[in-house]
Amino acid sequence: MAYDSPIFLEIIQPMREELTQIGFQELRTPEAVEQALENSSGTTLIVVNSICGCAAGIARPAVAAALAQGPKPDHLVTVFAGQDVEATKKARTYFTNYPPSSPSIGLMKDGQFLQLIERRQIEGHSTDDVTAQLTAALRKHFL
Repeated sequence: MAYDSPIFLEIIQPMREELTQIGFQELRTPEAVEQALENSSGTTLIVVNSICGCAAGIARPAVAAALAQGPKPDHLVTVFAGQDVEATKKARTYFTNYPPSSPSIGLMKDGQFLQLIERRQIEGHSTDDVTAQLTAALRKHFL
């Protein structure tokens, strides 16, 4: 099945909506990423979304749980690895000193990169563990 086929796109739409339904803005182009990350003031949480099982079973639920606990960043944005390829590539340029990783969760403040929770910190961990990691990072950087 091609990654851009209508059936595949229909399959991944709910994966996108898990984040957009809780307030995330999808960044589908490199220009949208640049606009959102370079020109934003305040705090930004960026999720590199993915079709993989650790995104579905751990990362997206952990993000939702951490945001429910607070603090909540000023801006919530997401790119989808494997789908919005150029946007994802652009987003990853902000994650200095980290190899590409999806899913991953980045924290930024006033356009400056602060921290990344990488796939290796998500895959094989429980949703509660990742929620705790993200909540601690949000409190550390955003309170």
